[in-house]
Amino acid sequence: MDEKLQNSKQLFVYEEDAGRFELFIRIIYAFCISLVLGVYGFIANICLFVQWWVVLIFGRRNHGLSEFIRGYLEYQVYVMAYINLMTDKRPNIMPVPVDIFESER
Repeated sequence: MDEKLQNSKQLFVYEEDAGRFELFIRIIYAFCISLVLGVYGFIANICLFVQWWVVLIFGRRNHGLSEFIRGYLEYQVYVMAYINLMTDKRPNIMPVPVDIFESER
């Protein structure tokens, strides 16, 4: 786990340089990402609803449902820097596995 933290980078950092051409590409690219994110989010919300019932009935979480919901949340955070004009680095349109860590400042 410490090795992952050493190779990690902060997602939301200030970048002064911004490409004007990339700004126009971003409109189409962000639309595609938003479509994928919307479909993924719809399915994740269904999983969340099912997970709620699983917890209510069995008193524990289903691992598969948790992993799917986690994947959606990670993908959402992964693309936010690009969609919100924080960076010109384009993320993959299709979800990719990423690890997100929390640290105290």
